[in-house]
Amino acid sequence: MDKLRVLAVGAHPDDVELLCAGTLAKFARKGNKVFIIHVCNGDLGGKGISRKKLAQVRKAEARESGALIGAKVLGPICSDLGTFLSKDNVHKLIELIRQVMPDIIMTHSPDDYMSDHVNTSRLVFEASFGATVPNYKTRSKAHELIMPVFYMDTLAGVNFLPTDYVDITKEWEIKKKMFLCHRSQHGWLKGHHKADATELMETMARFRGVQCGVKLAEGFRKMDVWGRLKPERLLP
Repeated sequence: MDKLRVLAVGAHPDDVELLCAGTLAKFARKGNKVFIIHVCNGDLGGKGISRKKLAQVRKAEARESGALIGAKVLGPICSDLGTFLSKDNVHKLIELIRQVMPDIIMTHSPDDYMSDHVNTSRLVFEASFGATVPNYKTRSKAHELIMPVFYMDTLAGVNFLPTDYVDITKEWEIKKKMFLCHRSQHGWLKGHHKADATELMETMARFRGVQCGVKLAEGFRKMDVWGRLKPERLLP
């Protein structure tokens, strides 16, 4: 198979690391080009710090994380809790997708636990098709491919049955390092979500691994709609 341009679209900086960084690392190790879009700037993911400063911190953390696998990091297009299905948000995301010209997209499940995740999933559905329409004008030219989309796992795997699994046993340490780059989030997630996110990430990977017969895995579900299905396996 030819080398792919792989795009992961997460709502917030650290979502991609939690849910598909092992797969991205595996893609990168095999010579594929990896891109990450963070839709939100992360400005509400903390306390005791201004929104402007927090957004700057989280942007730097996201770039540090992406650099570990040579991924180009793009975005944001809005603030936290600003992922409305608006013309402006769709337009901005179409432009970013056209800049990447991906062969495959990974994003949130439409059944995930909070609005930014759910809305990001919907924005990707809208923008990934809109990016292929030549008469819809942005700065970049239209993409010629209606892209296959894979939904990432939900947090804790709630209401999510994967159709595809990726063995990330060899990629676990780099996935963990990528997540740990998001230092601003460790205390916030433990306090606000009442969970240790690193432990949650490992529990999910072990559980999905048990399901598919390996030590550690990430699970995905294909967007099963006409025009986006391919006969060959696309995940590594």
